[in-house]
Amino acid sequence: MDNFVIEKVVTEDMLAVNVGSGSLRVLATPTVVALMEEASTKLADTFLDEGLTTVGTMVEIQHISPSPIGAKIKVESKLISNDGRSFKFEVTAYDNAGMIANGTHNRVSVKSEKFQKKADEKFE
Repeated sequence: MDNFVIEKVVTEDMLAVNVGSGSLRVLATPTVVALMEEASTKLADTFLDEGLTTVGTMVEIQHISPSPIGAKIKVESKLISNDGRSFKFEVTAYDNAGMIANGTHNRVSVKSEKFQKKADEKFE
């Protein structure tokens, strides 16, 4: 598999005014990024051995068109490179009227338990 698609309908909790990224009742850019990360994570998971996960290391997108509440959103992540540890994705989001955002997202694979332990130990 070299792509993964997520489809959602824009709801109240996804709006800029409700996530703190603006004052309008439109799909929030942080929500678009989260959906792009979710699609990329699910795609990367298909390449991982047990005990591994991926973490995001870079997101670069252009959010070019607003989407109102009730709009149907389709987010697609396409794998463009994978060296066994690092993954790079092309990410695109659409609503009923066309493309609303596009860009790239990078993730790296890590050992789940080791990474979590390292994070938890930061404040012990």
